[in-house]
Amino acid sequence: MAESSAGNYTSYYVYMTSDNVKGLILALSSSLFIGASFIVKKKGLKKAGSTSVRAGHGGYSYLYEPLWWAGMTAMIVGEIANFVAYAFAPAILVTPLGALSIIVSAVLAHIMLKERLHIFGMLGCILCVVGSISIVLHAPAEREIESVKEVWTLATEPVFLVYSLTVVVLSLVLVFHFVPLYGNTHVMVYIGICSLMGSLSVMSVKALGIALKLTFEGMNQLIYPETWTFAVVVATCILTQMNYLNKALDTFNTAVVSPIYYVMFTSLTILASVIMFKDWDRQNPSQIITELCGFVTILSGTFLLHTTKDMGDNMTSGLNGFIGSSHSRFSAAKHPDNDEYLEEGVPLRRVESFHAP
Repeated sequence: MAESSAGNYTSYYVYMTSDNVKGLILALSSSLFIGASFIVKKKGLKKAGSTSVRAGHGGYSYLYEPLWWAGMTAMIVGEIANFVAYAFAPAILVTPLGALSIIVSAVLAHIMLKERLHIFGMLGCILCVVGSISIVLHAPAEREIESVKEVWTLATEPVFLVYSLTVVVLSLVLVFHFVPLYGNTHVMVYIGICSLMGSLSVMSVKALGIALKLTFEGMNQLIYPETWTFAVVVATCILTQMNYLNKALDTFNTAVVSPIYYVMFTSLTILASVIMFKDWDRQNPSQIITELCGFVTILSGTFLLHTTKDMGDNMTSGLNGFIGSSHSRFSAAKHPDNDEYLEEGVPLRRVESFHAP
């Protein structure tokens, strides 16, 4: 019996390696900064949009707004922490912890943007935490890589090349066909672009992070062209993400943008990581199922957060009243004249009657 307990104890620490712990701490720090950045940037976008053309309509006046830059600085700090985390831990551990940024965002939106957080939203936050803990405790150990050339070999395998080509084609279709038609009315258009490009950026960020980590350890990886290729991909993807994330934040409620972006981005990133780094090859079925259950728990939490974000305080009408009002809650919009949200506003789509003439 004692032997069995010792075996389980050892097994636990095989997966919670020192590198995984470092990645975990960095990922948690990243979530705090990024969650706060959403709110600060949102306030900057609203302030800039009140006196000039809004970002959702093609304006860039927010670049002159100090508050937006404060939010961007917080996001950069968070992204740097996230960048370093990928060098120490697998994407399947780091990426889902982004759910904690949703909690930070929801709480600060409640305080600073007056976007109310009710009892079901709080339950959603708890579910996100529980799901994150489940994933952390069962995440695989980081793959041992001794050269950026090894990462390049993984990135150029046929299956991942097919995935990458599919992502690029879908992104181009969204940018050139769907953005002009539905960009300001369907949140999934902007978020789709961010999430698709984000999955490639994370794989490249991880590759670049590994290269820099090995370089600091005395094995110079900057002499290889593969390192710089990954750097170019990172820059291209991140600039694209920033542009369309700004448009999404300016056009739609933060309570919608944050969780949907998280769900799509995390799902695609995990898929890309499983394809490229073969994370699940190093785990048994029970660990994989537990991770998936943790991820589904997080998805349930984000669903509760955004579907109940602006639920009225009066709960006496019961479930029938809640269901009966679901259509209005899911189709509310930001009013273009006063830049404020309607009470029922969780805008998955914007109401046509509120479009500017």
